[in-house]
Amino acid sequence: MNVRRRSSAAALAAIAVIGAATAPAVAADPSPSKPTGTSGKSGLYGSADPQFDGVWRQSLALLAQDTAGVVPSSQAVKWLTDQQCDNGAFAPFRPDPAKACDAKTTVDTNSTAAAVQALWAVGGHGDAVKDALDWLKSVQNKDGGWGYTPGSPSEANSTSVVIGALTATETDPETVEKGGKSPYDALLAAALPCAEDGGAFGYPDQDGKLVANADATAAGVLGVLGTGLVTEAGEKTADAGCTTADEPTREQAAANGAAYLADALAKDGHLTSALGGSAEQPDYGNTADAVVALAAQGGADKAAKPLAWLEKNAAKWAKESGPAAYAQLILAAHATGTDPRAFGGTDLVAALNTTGPAPQGMAAKDTATASNDDDAKDEKEDGKKDDSGFGVWWFVGVCLVFGIGIGFLLSGRNKKQQP
Repeated sequence: MNVRRRSSAAALAAIAVIGAATAPAVAADPSPSKPTGTSGKSGLYGSADPQFDGVWRQSLALLAQDTAGVVPSSQAVKWLTDQQCDNGAFAPFRPDPAKACDAKTTVDTNSTAAAVQALWAVGGHGDAVKDALDWLKSVQNKDGGWGYTPGSPSEANSTSVVIGALTATETDPETVEKGGKSPYDALLAAALPCAEDGGAFGYPDQDGKLVANADATAAGVLGVLGTGLVTEAGEKTADAGCTTADEPTREQAAANGAAYLADALAKDGHLTSALGGSAEQPDYGNTADAVVALAAQGGADKAAKPLAWLEKNAAKWAKESGPAAYAQLILAAHATGTDPRAFGGTDLVAALNTTGPAPQGMAAKDTATASNDDDAKDEKEDGKKDDSGFGVWWFVGVCLVFGIGIGFLLSGRNKKQQP
């Protein structure tokens, strides 16, 4: 854990002593909206209408910056903190942050939990983080989980993103209970049996029946593993099928969910979706989520096929869809140890950077790493003759790129399916 996170942890602990302790629900990604042309001036990432995903995509953008070793713009961070209501919750977007939230302000768990993870990552916002956590705990359902809005039935997507907020802030989800149930109990209740549903996690249909859902499964895998939106590859495990158990453990539920995703990806290397009765087509966003889940559960090798498909095919989608798409790809790259600055020939970090205010620069730890890498390269090349002259200028170009400061990405998801 870096210095900023340790400082935030200390601040949050101090606040908790004084005060009370305590993605959008994502079935897929939103289609791009018409540009508003105000993002750069306001601090918001992306030019699409932020009505439904402003806080979500902003949170992802900040997380992406931090993941890529970039210090975010203070203007971008302020945009996010200004969106918070006095009770600690976040709505998807408040067009007039100076106006106090009221009963008509539709706050939600997904926006709030994503903002917690982003503000914790950038550091220095302990009060806002604590207030948001307090609110999330206050709206926990009796089964231990969360729905998208306070009081709505618990589902895997929302419960998992809140678990991510808890673990990111070093809060053990098992200690956050309601009615004697923890968030993990709610997630395990959403894990479907192998025989009928292949070990998927279910998402409730219009009648409340749990139906196997790939994105709910990707979220559920991360949730039962106790990880958040930003995660790294887990310990490598052997491929295994779904294992039936009357009361599966968290590890079994994660393995079963990973097996379901692997089966869904086996044929084409990507997931599909259909909107409004249209024909099924590749679902880039859900595929990126699946990559993260597979890597977290069983190591980067398990995600190799869908990752390769994204590297080959996702650049156009990301360019058309904006920061949310770039963000998901950066998270997928991070989870698999892939360079987001050379993702199938695309610099995802720089591309995200163009969708909002320029970052302050690279984090000190990453600048030091880059410097050490350069020194190692010098030592390796020392004494060798460069006959072409290309090596010198290539090296100068790399240094210039690092010196300028390379962008970043990430942004929002919503409940709608991404084409």
